[in-house]
Amino acid sequence: MVNLKSLIFGLLLFTAAHITTWFQLNGQFFSNWFKNNNFILVLFGIPISYAFIFATKYIVEAFDGLLWPGRFVGFSIGIITFAFLTNQFMGEGINIKTLVSLILALMLVLVQMFWK
Repeated sequence: MVNLKSLIFGLLLFTAAHITTWFQLNGQFFSNWFKNNNFILVLFGIPISYAFIFATKYIVEAFDGLLWPGRFVGFSIGIITFAFLTNQFMGEGINIKTLVSLILALMLVLVQMFWK
């Protein structure tokens, strides 16, 4: 049985970490502030790393100590947030290849959550 509280904390932390990572890495392409403040962005790596560490901890707890579900969940959340943010901020639409990738990412999460 999946520990729902740990799963929710893990999902939220992975989502926050991937969103902040996206801005840390890609903000330079649409904002002069991001382009001109590399050192500050490097410092953001510290709390982002903590978020990934604790997200992994909670997801592993949620899946009774198994590491693989956390890897797939983290990867899938990264793909989904990347697609959404790239569409919103860079205007890169979602083509068929990206849509199939998003569906596969969602399926990975669902398999890990519901396949016993």
